[in-house]
Amino acid sequence: MAEAERIIGTPDTPDEVGGPEPDETSDAAAPGTAADEQPAGRGKRRIAVLFTVALVAYVLDLSTKMLVVAKLEHHEPIQVIGDLLRFEAIRNAGAAFGIGEAFTVIFTAIAAAVIVVIARLARKLYSLPWAIALGLLLGGALGNLTDRIFRSPGVFKGAVVDFIAPANFAVFNLADSAIVCGGILIVILSFRGLDPDGTVHKD
Repeated sequence: MAEAERIIGTPDTPDEVGGPEPDETSDAAAPGTAADEQPAGRGKRRIAVLFTVALVAYVLDLSTKMLVVAKLEHHEPIQVIGDLLRFEAIRNAGAAFGIGEAFTVIFTAIAAAVIVVIARLARKLYSLPWAIALGLLLGGALGNLTDRIFRSPGVFKGAVVDFIAPANFAVFNLADSAIVCGGILIVILSFRGLDPDGTVHKD
């Protein structure tokens, strides 16, 4: 039997057939492989969503304010839905919905701090809902901060342009709406246990 195997050339070990067997560990993730690049790529996409949402919110807020200042300020309010909703140009030195008009500089500093925090948090962002929520907050904060810096009566003391006036409610703008919607979404995500890095926890 041994002589037959010697003549036929039947391999005794896997090494004799086409070289060594594949190493099962050779496919393990190594630095720079697709397995490592997947979370990074996903994080970049979420950051792109964040800044896209922020840009859209900011542009919409800025353009509507410019239109209001040019066409509505110093004019009669426009009735949109009877007595339920009207457009009326208001200069607001306070926070959202006219709160705290004596603390304009403080609210400006808070808005700037919010922008910095969101920018830092974006580096660890892997959740799409969080990207949308933070994008809304960022766009709204930038919108009102632009008013604080560039509008009268002066730098960091500028009055925000508000124009959406529901009946029996404070006058606000699209930046305020974006901030409120982003804040509500963050509360919902927090209650559901979803973190900005995409992990889910249950208390």
